[in-house]
Amino acid sequence: MIKRRHPISLFAKSAVRLFGGEAGAGLLLIAVALAALVLANSPWAAAYHDLFHNALPWTPVARLTNLHLWINDALMAAFFFVVGLEIKREVLDGELSQPAQRRLPVLAAVMGMAVPALVFLWVTRNVPALARGWAIPAATDIAFAVGVIALLGKGLPPALRLFLLTVAIVDDLGAVAIIALAYSAGLDTMWLAAAGAVLASLAALNRFGVKHGLPYALGAIALWFCVLHSGVHAAVAGVLAAMTVPLALDRQGESLLLRMEHVLAPVSAYFVVPVFGLANAGVAIPLALPQGPALALPMGIALGLLVGKTVGIFGAVFLAERSGFAPRPAGASWLQVAGLSALCGIGFTMSLFIAQLAFPASPDLVEEAKLGVLAGSLLAGLIGYAVLRLAPRRV
Repeated sequence: MIKRRHPISLFAKSAVRLFGGEAGAGLLLIAVALAALVLANSPWAAAYHDLFHNALPWTPVARLTNLHLWINDALMAAFFFVVGLEIKREVLDGELSQPAQRRLPVLAAVMGMAVPALVFLWVTRNVPALARGWAIPAATDIAFAVGVIALLGKGLPPALRLFLLTVAIVDDLGAVAIIALAYSAGLDTMWLAAAGAVLASLAALNRFGVKHGLPYALGAIALWFCVLHSGVHAAVAGVLAAMTVPLALDRQGESLLLRMEHVLAPVSAYFVVPVFGLANAGVAIPLALPQGPALALPMGIALGLLVGKTVGIFGAVFLAERSGFAPRPAGASWLQVAGLSALCGIGFTMSLFIAQLAFPASPDLVEEAKLGVLAGSLLAGLIGYAVLRLAPRRV
C-alpha cells in the first residue's frame, strides 16, 4: 500500500530539491528582493503598490483589510512559529543546550544588537521622533547571510557557519522580545486574558502528553487571533505557540516538534519569507540622497547594520577570547571572524518587519527606513563576502 504524502510535505521536499537547502533559500530571497526593487522603480510601480495595499473585496478578519496586512500580521506569524520551534530545539537539545556552547553566541548576539542600536541613536540624536526606530538595525537575516556564504563555496571552517547560525537564533529570540516589549500599544486586557487562556490550554496539551499536531495547530491559530486583537503584535503568538509543542519522543520514537519543523521550515524559507520580501522590499529609489533630517533615518539604519553589527559581534568574540570567557570558532582566523561579523549586518527580513512596527502611522518614514535597510544590508553583504573571499582558508 502506497502511503500518500501531505501536500505541504511534498511542496517542502520539492523546494529543497529545487533550490538546495538553506543556501538556496538565501539565494531565492536575494532574487525576490531584487525583483521587488525593480517593480517598485518600473512603470508597473503603481500596480505593484496597489496589489498589496488596496482594500480586499472581502476579508475573514476585519483588522486585516489588505494583502500587505495579511502577509505581515498573519503569514509572518507562521514564520515566527518556525523560529520558535528552532529556538526551542536548540535550547533544549542543540547548540544552545550547554552553558559552554552558548556563552559566545549569546554574548555576540547581545552586543550585535546593542551596538547597532547605539549607533542608530547617536546618528539620529538630533531628530527625537526617530528614536522609535532604534531596533531596526539590531536584527540579522539568517537566510541572506547563509546565501552569501553559499556563494563562497567550501573551505570556511564549519565552526564559523555554526557560529553564524547560533548567533542568528539568539538574535531572533531577542528580536521577538523587542517586538513584544517595545512595539506593543493600546493593550486590550480582555483579549490578553483570552490569549493567556489559549496559551494555557496549549501548555496543558503538552503536559498531558498529546503528541498529535492538529490540536496544537488549531490552538496556535486561536492564539494568533487573540493576540492580533490584544495590542501585542501577532508575530509573538507564533513563538509562544511553538514553545508548547513537545520535543520529547512519542511511542513511535518520533518528535512532534521535529516533524513540524521538518515540514514547515522549507515552507517558511521558500514561500513565507520570499512573499514577505516581495511585499516589503519594494521601495522607490530617489534620484538624489535625502538632505538634512530626512537623511538621519536611512543613515542611522545603514551605519547601524554595517558598522554596529561588525563592531558589536567582532568585539564580543575578541573580548571573549582575550578574557578567557570563550574561544573564537575553531579553525577561524580573525579576518574570517571580521568577515562573518560584517555578514551579520544583513538585516533585511527582520529589519523591514520592525520598521513597519516602529513607524506605523508614517509611511514616508517606513520608506526611508527601507532605504537604510537595503543600503546597509547590501554593503554588509558585499563587504562580508569580499573579506571572507580574500581571507586565507587555513589558520
